[in-house]
Amino acid sequence: MTANMFKGSSCCLYEITRTSGRQQPIRSAYRALYVTSCSRHNPRIPARPRRVCYHMADSPTRAAVAFTFFSDTMSKFWSPIVSRLTPYTPGEQPKLSKLVKLNTNENPYGPSPLALEAMRSELGDNLRLYPNPDAEPLKLALAEQNAAHGITPAHVFVGNGSDEVLAHAFQALLQHEQAILFPDISYSFYPTYCGLYQVAYRTVPLAADFTLRVDDYLDTAAGGIIFPNPNAPTGCLLPLAEVERLVAGQPDCVVIVDEAYVDFGGDSAIPLVARYPNLLVVQTLSKSRSLAGLRVGFAIGQPDLITALERVKNSFNSYPLDRMAIVGATAAIKDQAHFDRTRQAVMASREHLVGGLAALGFDVLPSAANFVFARHPRHDGAKLAARLRTDGIIVRHFSSARIAQFLRITVGTDDACQALLDALQMHLKDMPADF
Repeated sequence: MTANMFKGSSCCLYEITRTSGRQQPIRSAYRALYVTSCSRHNPRIPARPRRVCYHMADSPTRAAVAFTFFSDTMSKFWSPIVSRLTPYTPGEQPKLSKLVKLNTNENPYGPSPLALEAMRSELGDNLRLYPNPDAEPLKLALAEQNAAHGITPAHVFVGNGSDEVLAHAFQALLQHEQAILFPDISYSFYPTYCGLYQVAYRTVPLAADFTLRVDDYLDTAAGGIIFPNPNAPTGCLLPLAEVERLVAGQPDCVVIVDEAYVDFGGDSAIPLVARYPNLLVVQTLSKSRSLAGLRVGFAIGQPDLITALERVKNSFNSYPLDRMAIVGATAAIKDQAHFDRTRQAVMASREHLVGGLAALGFDVLPSAANFVFARHPRHDGAKLAARLRTDGIIVRHFSSARIAQFLRITVGTDDACQALLDALQMHLKDMPADF
């Protein structure tokens, strides 16, 4: 049994034999994409059983990302949209122990002791009761933290991780006639949400140095704009003045600033919320608060935007945060000393890691996140990632054409970063050059 697919960064169409995995190039005049599951983001591109969907280079809206061979994989019980989805692929969570895990941007330091104690205290008979549906203690803590910027609980929305907050934002705020805009190199969940909620989108290329050019987002009709700041996976930061210029320059659409990593070196756009009714700022407690396992995220915007998010949330899940998450997250927000201490430690380790990579000949993009994005001018990124894996060191490699030679490396402890540098030094000595 065979299935046609495009090889990701190649311009050949391949026929893959499932039993042997052999690849036989056949002709294609189209830009190549993976064609193993279907996502028709451009309604101009039809989805048909056992045929391929092409990415048209001149299409005004991103075309199909992938295609499913319906007769092979589609169940008669599925809703039609299911076979058109290209689900997000999360970072690997290996089951092996004693790994140097630098692939998913987790904080190497533990959560606030106050958060742990609050969660232990919550264990008991009250777990039989539903949690507060509005997570009011957490909203109040976030409002108090940002009170100097005019933020009240009415400006705050909370959800089960920032991914859920973003998902609700796509449904509540970004489904319009015009396509939404986001960078071509960005958080890969954005096109997934577009496929799920049938939101048309257009990607805007980053500059050659991987920075976001605000002018590319101005003077163009848009159903909304979303971008991470700092960007993921590049780590590059858009200065706050440029963020404001973008928000002010597109007053008729919502601008969502995804600030998952902002605490590691950037200025948040939260101070702008009081002045701009079209601005929504999304953050997470997974990174700088070391609570990735708890799943807590939030958005801050003017009450009109928050009301829209609440309407979607209460049409989906009225209780997104459990009792443990509410008390743990609230305590973590209030523990400023632990936050400052661990944040500074990560930033110091980042500088050590950047210096070490540069000494080994890597080109490292400027990072304001808890990861770095680096490539070696003489060695293939995928090969380096594979070599590191043999040492029990896991980093993230992306196959997208513009960034296929980069490694995204989470900033771990100094010991973890040094283990990575030592392994790279050893492998660079005995690996033949690829370029």
